[in-house]
Amino acid sequence: MSVYIIAEAGVNHNGSLKLAKKLVDAAKDAGSDCVKFQTFVSKNVVSKNALKAEYQKLKTEPEESQLDMLKKLELSFDEFKELNQYCIDNEIEFMSTAFDFESIDFLDSLGMRTWKIPSGEITNLPYLVKIAKLNKPVILSTGMSTMEDIKRAIKVLQESGSGALTVLHCTTEYPTPFIDVNLRSMGTIKDAFEVNVGYSDHTKGIEIPIAAVALGANVIEKHFTLDRNMKGPDHKASLEPSELKAMIDGIRNIELALGNGIKQPADSEKKNMEIVRKSIVAKCRIKKGELLTEDNLTVKRPGSGISPMRWYEVIGTKAVKDFDEDEMVEL
Repeated sequence: MSVYIIAEAGVNHNGSLKLAKKLVDAAKDAGSDCVKFQTFVSKNVVSKNALKAEYQKLKTEPEESQLDMLKKLELSFDEFKELNQYCIDNEIEFMSTAFDFESIDFLDSLGMRTWKIPSGEITNLPYLVKIAKLNKPVILSTGMSTMEDIKRAIKVLQESGSGALTVLHCTTEYPTPFIDVNLRSMGTIKDAFEVNVGYSDHTKGIEIPIAAVALGANVIEKHFTLDRNMKGPDHKASLEPSELKAMIDGIRNIELALGNGIKQPADSEKKNMEIVRKSIVAKCRIKKGELLTEDNLTVKRPGSGISPMRWYEVIGTKAVKDFDEDEMVEL
């Protein structure tokens, strides 16, 4: 099964439906399986006193609260209905992360097939239960989490009726320094909980998601934007459309290259076997009946004669005919 690639538009539409639709177009053109947004009613998500993260301050008004920032990034439910239909019309899966109960109910009314739980909600018990009771497939991000946090969340989800579960390794820093990525954690999660795993990436560039696929990721999520220089909290740590396409092309190439794990000659290399392998040949002229020894035999290309793996089977026998120098010997 192909790696499922989520192009995370998030709030990079800056509160504009027009920009959101352009993000859908860009995700589709890049070859994404899904384009994902974030759905929230700001007053239900953060208090008036909530501060912004340092990375959020870089491309937003430094003095505004997190609540004021999020209000500017909201799309209305009616706009999300239109956006969902736009995705259907363009044959790309729509997904959105809900950050409050009202948004969960709304997205459920759209018939959303897969639910993405963000890292910040992994310790939100009522939220986990509500999502699980929808009985749909769930993708769980694990930024800032310990193995115990993940264990508890998985237990709640599974006991509350969630569908198939995929757990994404993630580091919640924008952008994430390479030294903090710790990709091997993905394998640790897979072994510990026997679930499908993937990777939600916040690093710069495209190398890390591609490496995650080589290490067994079933799902890749990556932020993207139309222009990294736009104002807004997440643009700086996002790919631009051409980079998103390069990442997806790289992932698809790696999928092909991983193969089936069975070590055998590839079809493309079989034609080269005779050319690059060697055969047992006469080192000098040998007369019929002469004893074949290490003094009058050697090994040279091509490999269409007796294999050198039969060297000691040939040594000590007698020549069945005259052999010229470099002629392949016969038994």
